[in-house]
Amino acid sequence: MTTFNSNKLIGARYLRALAMVSGLALLTACAGNEPVPEDEPVQAPTSGTTQSSGNVESVDPRLNDRGLLGISKEDRAMFLDPNNPLSTRVIYFDYDSSRIQSQFNSALQAHAKYLSNHGNVKLRLEGHTDERGTREYNVALGERRAESVQKVLVLSGSGGNQLSTLSFGEERPAEIGDASANRRVELIYTQQ
Repeated sequence: MTTFNSNKLIGARYLRALAMVSGLALLTACAGNEPVPEDEPVQAPTSGTTQSSGNVESVDPRLNDRGLLGISKEDRAMFLDPNNPLSTRVIYFDYDSSRIQSQFNSALQAHAKYLSNHGNVKLRLEGHTDERGTREYNVALGERRAESVQKVLVLSGSGGNQLSTLSFGEERPAEIGDASANRRVELIYTQQ
C-alpha cells in the first residue's frame, strides 16, 4: 500500500515556484532593450501606467501593441482606446470553468464585428490556466476556454477561417501568485 507524503508535494511545489521565480529574474536581467517577440505573451505593467488625453501610456510603449501585429496602423487607435470595447483583449474565467462571463459580451461582439468587416485579419485565441491541476488537465482546460471564445466569435459573425486556438495551460502565467489573472484567453491579432 502506498502512502501519501504531503511533505514531498509541498516540497515539489516550492521547488517549482522557486524555479519559475528564478527563471523570471534571469529573463528580466537579460531583457535589456531587446524587441519583444510578437508570439510571446507580455502583460503590461500595472504600476507605471498612466492615462492622459484618453489614451493609455505605459512605461514600455512596445507593450501597448502586444497582440496587434495583424491590425493596420490606422485601426490600432481603436484597440488602444480604453473606452472602446476592442481594447478588451483578455477574457478572464472563473476557477475550473470555460464559461464566458457576461461582462465580456460587448467586447467579444466588437471583436466579431471587426473580424467580419476585415476578412483578411487573423485572430489567435490563446488559452491559459492557473497552476492548480495536472499539466494535461490544464492544457485541456486552456483549450476549452479558447474554443468557448471561438464559438462566441463565430456565432457573432466572424469567419471561422480567421480564428485559431492554442492552449498554454499553466505554462505562461500573467502574474505569479495571482490565479485569477492567469485564468484567461488572450486575443492575439496576427499577420496572415
